[in-house]
Parts: sequence; structure tokens; C-alpha cells
Amino acid sequence: MSWGPVGAVAVLLGVLVAANSNRYGYHRDELYFRLLGEHPAWGYVDQPPLTPLLARATTEVFGDHLWALRVPGSLAIMATAVLTALLARELGGRTGAQVLAALGAAGTFPLVFGHVLLTATVDLVVVAAVLLFVVRALRGDPRWWLAAGLGVGVGLYNKHLVLLTLVAIGVSLVAVGPRRVLASRWLWAGVAVALVVGSPNVIYQITHGWPQLEMAGAIREDKGAESRTLFAPLQLVLLGILFVPVWVAGIVRLWRTPALRALALAYPVLCALVLVTGGQPYYTLGLVLALFAAGCPTAVRWPRWLLGVGAPLNVAVSAVFALALLPVSVLAKTPIADVNQGTSDQIGWPVYVEQIASVYDSLPPADRSRTVILTANYGEAGALDRYGVGLPAVYSGHNELWYRGGPPADATVVVAVGFGAPLGALFGSCQVAHDLDNGVDIPNEEQDNDVRVCRDPVSPWTVLWPRLQHYS
Repeated sequence: MSWGPVGAVAVLLGVLVAANSNRYGYHRDELYFRLLGEHPAWGYVDQPPLTPLLARATTEVFGDHLWALRVPGSLAIMATAVLTALLARELGGRTGAQVLAALGAAGTFPLVFGHVLLTATVDLVVVAAVLLFVVRALRGDPRWWLAAGLGVGVGLYNKHLVLLTLVAIGVSLVAVGPRRVLASRWLWAGVAVALVVGSPNVIYQITHGWPQLEMAGAIREDKGAESRTLFAPLQLVLLGILFVPVWVAGIVRLWRTPALRALALAYPVLCALVLVTGGQPYYTLGLVLALFAAGCPTAVRWPRWLLGVGAPLNVAVSAVFALALLPVSVLAKTPIADVNQGTSDQIGWPVYVEQIASVYDSLPPADRSRTVILTANYGEAGALDRYGVGLPAVYSGHNELWYRGGPPADATVVVAVGFGAPLGALFGSCQVAHDLDNGVDIPNEEQDNDVRVCRDPVSPWTVLWPRLQHYS
């Protein structure tokens, strides 16, 4: 392993991500993870516990700061660079191929996931490690199935996506071999390790009626059609358009290697699984990074000027797209916020909270003692928790927050955020008091949402609260 050059790339990527971690603002998911982390559990209705626990840990260690919450992302991008380089080395790549493979972590979506704390942030490392171990096992040392199983078990505490990738590999092994691998006692020992290590999370799912399946169904219904439409174009920009020839070369190279041919077929199989299940287009990212690593030993034999221009240009474009490099005033004049929800969802939270607070402050004093705030999504609830001062209790029926319970019986006035007109059916009166505006013309889920003051619930909260539960 060329630790010097690869380590330098990894450190530079970590510094680049960390240097931009305190700009723009919290992502909506980060605000949610802060809330979940306040109540540690073995699992939540919409996800396993690891990422919320990381959010809690960074707060305990470094304080409640945006840059602190994003420390895991910087570490994840560095680890992903090293693991991808190790995979290139495993496949015969020397120094140049290893450095190029490490730069795969500077692709568009790896930088997006390294910049903010998401479940996909941890998944970058988990899937990269598991695929490295799988390749080592397929290349003749079946004991690495134990390490792969351990990686899967740990990954189950963060997200179940790694299972989808392994299912695709399993189907491909049946189709093109080597099928003898499926009879290996080491493989099944690895499966046992995964089950034992991940059992608390599996038990949580069983005892709570498999909420992840219900959540997956809600996402498929809510975003499935859009995901299928965007799937093909987003495959081309997962690592950046200029890196596509490299991972395509990886597919060709693996297909020509009988022991690893299943990894080449696994990509179209995984694409089919994602499309059928209505999953997100980025679910293929971990496997695409592995294919990129496989293509690097081939790519370094291409004309030097091609890589000398293409690789830095790809990294630069990816960084501008994924990181907080542009001032907000400039960002608003570009299409980045329109196409990268990860960026647009970081804009405006303190302003939105001030506007919600102004609605509450405008209420008659007699109303304030019986007022609560009700939000349509967890981003709004998380922002009010982070920035709201002197505000009443905040409730939301979105995902896990619904299980924290509804407003008290004496709450007869509600400042409602983001529901729109349909909420009026639950109250005697419901009037728009303000339209949210981040003031910088950045489109996101909150921009132009209304804030309503609703009075006199038509039924007790014990009756209304189940009607406000929703997943997405």
C-alpha cells in the first residue's frame, strides 16, 4: 500500500470537508438526528440508532456546534479514500492507481455525504469496507467472510442498505459463479457473525413490527416515481461525469476475471433491485466506488494528459457542487441549490425560526399559555429545538417524533408550520399568519410554506393525534 501518497489524499480531503463544515447551516436531517440523539434507543421507526448516537456523541464531546456534528463526515471521507485505495491495491493497482482510487472519495456524492452527517455518511465506510473484504474472500482467502460479516453486523446499526448490495452479489454468484463460494463454511460463518453482531437491531425490528418496512413503503410511495425518473442520470454523476469511464472500465475488468465476475454483474442487478423497490438512486454508490477502484489500474495506463486534466477537473466540479464553497448570494444565482437538495436544505433555518417566533409573539398574552407549536416535518421541529428561545413546546407527527406524544389537553391554540390548508379541518379556525422566506431566494422544502394560527381543536388531542402521524 502506498501509504504516503494515499494518506496525503485522504488528509487533504478531510481538511477540505472540515474547512467547509461550518458554512451555510444544518441540514434538515442533522437537526432531526440531534433530536433523536436526545433519547438514545436501540432503534427508531425510520432508522437504526447509530447516526443519531453519533450526533449525540459529538455534542457531548465537542459541544453543540455545527462543525462538531460534522466531524464524523470528515473522518468518513478519509476512511473511504483509504479503503477504496486498498481495494485498488487488492486488484493489482500500484501507486498511481491507488491515488486515483482515493480520489474517488472526492466524487460528487461522496463529498455530499462527507460534508453533512447523514446515514449515508456512515454507509460510505461500511460498504467500502465490506466490499474490500468480499473481494479478498473471492480472491482465495475465505476467512475474510468473517470480516465481511462483522462489517455487515455493524452496518445494520446504521442502515440496512448494505444488505441490498450483498443480495445483488449473491444473485450474481448464482448466475455467473464461482458458485462453490456459496457452499463455503466461512461464508456462512460470516452470515452468523452478521446476525449475532446485528441482533439487537434485528430484535428491535421484530418486536416493533418491522417499522423499517413500513418506512420503506412510505418512501417508495412518496418518492418512488421521482427516483425512477432520476435514476439513470444520477448514476452518471455519482462520482462525477468524468469518472464514469473509469468505473465502466472496472466493470469490464471484473467481468474478465472469473473469480470476480459476479461483482461486475452485481451492478446491473443492484440497479434493477433499486428500481423495483423504488429506492434512492444513490443506493448504488458503494458498489460504484468499488467498480471505480477496479478500473483504476486500467485507467492509469491511459494518456497522462487525460487523467492529469480529467481527475482534477472532476474533483473541482464535484467540490463546488457538493461543498459550501460559494457564498450564499452567489449560490442563489446558480442551479446548484435547485438540483442538490443536500445544499438547499442547509439554508435559512435561523430565519425560519425567527419568523415562526414572531407569529407566536404576536399572539395575545392570554393565548400564549395555551399555545403549542405543531410542525409538518422533523426539520422544522429540529430547527425550533436548536434555535428557538422562549417558545412553547414543539410537536410533530413526522416519523419517530409522533411517538413522543401529542399536545396536552389544554392546548387550544396552535402555531402550525408547513401544513397548508388541509389542517383547517381539524380546528374551528385556522388563519395564515406568515409565509416562510429565507430572504436569499434559495428553494427548499420550507421556502414559501405558511405559518398558521389555529384555534379550538374539533376533537380531543387523543383523537386528533393519530390523524397527524405520517412517514416520509
